Amino acid sequence: MGSPLWWLKMAAVGALSLYFLFLGINQLLAAYALNHPQLFLLHFFSSSFVILISLVGIACPIFQILALLKARRAEAAGKQS
Repeated sequence: MGSPLWWLKMAAVGALSLYFLFLGINQLLAAYALNHPQLFLLHFFSSSFVILISLVGIACPIFQILALLKARRAEAAGKQS
């Protein structure tokens, strides 16, 4: 944890999640232009699912990075004592 490869992985997960978040939002907005109610429901729920998964993909690296920074801060405080 904290190696350059780990940081690259976190950045890649975050970037892909942002891409799919914008894709899901675009699909959600496009769903409102549909006239057929069944197609609307299909697009609405699928885009909501894509948005949900993307938000989890954004939150996961954030929490892992915060945990790494907290562990490093605790380690640095332990060395000073």
